[in-house]
Amino acid sequence: MKPRKKGRKSRPTSSQNLLRELAQEPGKLFTGAFRVQYGALCFRQVEGNSGIEILVITSRDTGRWVIPKGWPMKRKKPHQAAATEAWEEAGVRGKANKVTVGRYIYLKELDNGDVTPVMVELYQVKVTEIREDFKERGQRVLAWVSPDEAARRVREVELKSVLVHFKPIEG
Repeated sequence: MKPRKKGRKSRPTSSQNLLRELAQEPGKLFTGAFRVQYGALCFRQVEGNSGIEILVITSRDTGRWVIPKGWPMKRKKPHQAAATEAWEEAGVRGKANKVTVGRYIYLKELDNGDVTPVMVELYQVKVTEIREDFKERGQRVLAWVSPDEAARRVREVELKSVLVHFKPIEG
């Protein structure tokens, strides 16, 4: 870790601000039920030890490593919504499995400033197409990495566990 320059205060990260706010008003976490999002655990087959690479992307607001995810969509099943998020956020298409491969919880700061716990249900997407022309192109960085490296990059502990132990479901 680099020593801080004398006379300069380090700026708190958005997660530090979020935790500070929650410490002052812990009831904000329990004002309603958990919200649900659907996430795409995108992978592709490769030669090597793990046999697969997992797609991680940066978030638009903080630049931290995440996976494609989003809110439920009208007239789309959860696995279809996850696949749509993978296309819009990362330009990848493939076969989305209907069975969840895991879930994790994180704290989401909403547009109105409220904080809510969100459970992300994960659906594997076996990537068959990668395109350069997608909705959020230029707003995110994409990386194909080993499951271990994907787990190192993301922040959420439960997601780390899912990534490290991920074995694609056949069919």
